[in-house]
Amino acid sequence: MKQITMFSKVDRLMLAIDERHRPWWILAATGCVLGLIVLDETVVGVALPTIQTQLGMTQTASHWIINAYLLVFTCLVAAGGKLDDSIDLKKVFLIGLVIFGLSSLAAGFAEDGLMLIGLRACQGIGAALVFPAATTMTTEAFPPERRGLAFGIQGGIGATFLALGPFVGGLFTEVLSWRWIFWINPLVTIVVAFIIVIAWKSLPRQGPVPHIDRLGLVILIMGLSTLVMGLMQGPQWGWSSAVIIGLLAGGAIILLLFVLTELRVSEPLIEMDLFRNSTFSASNLIIFMAQFNKLAIVVFGALYFQQVLHMSPLTTGIALLPGAAMIPISAVPAGRLTDRYGERWLCLGALLLSGLSFLWLGFWIAQELYWPFVPALIIWGLTLPFLFLGPQRTVMNAVPQAKHGQAGGISLTFRLLGGTFGVAICGAALVSLGDFQPIFFLTGIFSLVVLVIGWFFIKQGD
Repeated sequence: MKQITMFSKVDRLMLAIDERHRPWWILAATGCVLGLIVLDETVVGVALPTIQTQLGMTQTASHWIINAYLLVFTCLVAAGGKLDDSIDLKKVFLIGLVIFGLSSLAAGFAEDGLMLIGLRACQGIGAALVFPAATTMTTEAFPPERRGLAFGIQGGIGATFLALGPFVGGLFTEVLSWRWIFWINPLVTIVVAFIIVIAWKSLPRQGPVPHIDRLGLVILIMGLSTLVMGLMQGPQWGWSSAVIIGLLAGGAIILLLFVLTELRVSEPLIEMDLFRNSTFSASNLIIFMAQFNKLAIVVFGALYFQQVLHMSPLTTGIALLPGAAMIPISAVPAGRLTDRYGERWLCLGALLLSGLSFLWLGFWIAQELYWPFVPALIIWGLTLPFLFLGPQRTVMNAVPQAKHGQAGGISLTFRLLGGTFGVAICGAALVSLGDFQPIFFLTGIFSLVVLVIGWFFIKQGD
């Protein structure tokens, strides 16, 4: 009887929402949860040196706190996207929220580095279910002509979390404890879950239920794990060692096997045919580079401030604010401008400015001064939404509704690959060379290479 009463109250709340406002409630909830996932990246970056010291971890091992989360997230997000095309979105979203919230709560109680890394991997499982579901919910809640605005607002909400992340992370780490950066997550997930329960109206999924390619999923996990392990452990085990060479070569071969497998199966985990569209492919590559750029600042900029400029965690969070504060300011205009003018010129211009700002840092960083970071951080923050929102809009509009989950999963896979390889490559450069300068030079050069690719393959008006 109590259960029936509870469900009737939920039904009444659902009916009480004005249909004109329903999409905006959904947008608020999905924006908050995507922001929460982004917040987890930024707060951990600032807290990383403190966590490393308190849990007695090496620098390479501490980078696994970030990459365990990103690696699991990357490997499973495509499967999460497939689930969104076949199972009720609300169920997938809520299950992911529960996993993410509980693993975050447990991570705050971690007693050693290995336990924390394992719980971060569990967070990645929850995020892999939530993230594509949230993207698909936003896509289906708004008509095509308003999706750029919707993604812009969603990005603005998420960007606000991102902007607050370094400051909140530094504040918690210095005043309370780094453990609070994880304990805050369950509180937000409860609020988001309540909004989705009363606001989302489940829509029938179109077409037959897709089959999850389990073999492809296993091969993808093996390939990415092997390759990332080789990149991250190379400085510690020796780049010329047989183990590292075997890991790098083996990872590349396994990933090639994954591509060949996906081309042959009838219902692949990632539909390779979608990449025949050059704009779709190039847009995903830009999303990859955007995440690479983001973590280069959030993780390694924060490390530079603390290890070289000897800033405290709180001061580090404040030092990152000139860039982080620009992201929410730029997010909504980025969505509106993309709706009006298309992706090509806005996105490529942003990539050019971002790449040049990293090269600027590469030239100045040896002086061990803070002021050269200020203009670079401002440019980084202003351009970042253009590098995420425009390509995301293009990717989702390039496929039919029945494949929105698949397309969202692919774009998120590329985004997370950018973070995974960004942390692995930049971390390897730092440990091998003992200097931050190559990190910023490499990031700037990679950005300009992707710019050239985008120039040739992204078409105006897509």
